[in-house]
Amino acid sequence: MINILKTNLKNYSAMNVEKMEKVIPSVVEKLEKIKQTELASELSWCWVSFKNDSNPVGLIEKSGKALAAFAEAREKNAKAVAKKLVEDFEKALA
Repeated sequence: MINILKTNLKNYSAMNVEKMEKVIPSVVEKLEKIKQTELASELSWCWVSFKNDSNPVGLIEKSGKALAAFAEAREKNAKAVAKKLVEDFEKALA
């Protein structure tokens, strides 16, 4: 999954950045709700760092971990993380 994200974010476009801009706050909020506060703050920090230096490496890594955390939470409780949020996040990373 992370390799796919690396490939996708190497060629990020303005549209992807705009989508990420919209979805990151919801992703961070949901991570906090599922008790992944450290990952939430790391992802938030990586997003700000990415906006400043356009280096997607940290953002790729933390996004992959966030998607894995969402998948794990959905396995335990299908309603823990909205499918739409996961889909929107994946689209933003594509």
